[in-house]
Amino acid sequence: MHIEGTGPETIVMVHGWPDTYRLWDAQVASFKDRYRCIRFTLPGFDRGEPRRAYSLDELIGFLRQAVEEHCPNQKVILMLHDWGCLFGYQFYVRHPELVSRIVGVDIGDGASLAKSITPREKLMVLAYQMWLAAAWKIGGSVGDRMTLAMARMARCPSDPAQISSNMDYPYFKFWFGGEEAYRRQSKRFNPACPMLFIYGRRKPLMFHSKAWADALQNQPGNRVVEFETGHWVMTQQPERFNQVVSGWLSGTG
Repeated sequence: MHIEGTGPETIVMVHGWPDTYRLWDAQVASFKDRYRCIRFTLPGFDRGEPRRAYSLDELIGFLRQAVEEHCPNQKVILMLHDWGCLFGYQFYVRHPELVSRIVGVDIGDGASLAKSITPREKLMVLAYQMWLAAAWKIGGSVGDRMTLAMARMARCPSDPAQISSNMDYPYFKFWFGGEEAYRRQSKRFNPACPMLFIYGRRKPLMFHSKAWADALQNQPGNRVVEFETGHWVMTQQPERFNQVVSGWLSGTG
């Protein structure tokens, strides 16, 4: 756990593929004078850890332990990106009493997205996700090279030296996890707490449906903001990202 800053509220930052806790460097630098910032590298994403695929229940349990241990008797603000959105949204579904507000970045509700994307877009999603699921299954140097190739294609800003096929297990668990498959265990995400959703529009695929974003925007206290970026909004336009998040948190506090 990396804990920095002071303040009456805590922001728990959860990254996705193929990132580490360092994804949030610019956000911690901006928010640590007003908030406690808690971040970590997801279980299994550190090259130094044993190679293992974690279930959704295990990851939600990990988040619950982190929140209850470091923020006892306090609700937290979730700041989520990529797979961190899936894990954070499902954490909220199961433990809404532990969450005050949510900042979701570039990933919306999967159920509504599945109904809205075109057949061509579905093929694109399957192509890259099956590639990464295969990279996890293959592992070793071949799996690492496959993962790096996809990360370069996606223009991922993370340090290539930290990227490995160890980080690909969510793709494998989503599709081939059997009874523990993420797609089987995920519940419908319909937040009752205030939510800010930020997304980049300059990418081949959208990871949310317009209907979902419109419905979210229409709820009091919520906001949806589009950026002229790709998937990694917080690193491509960090100053504006921090400004939008700060303004929203202050306005709904």
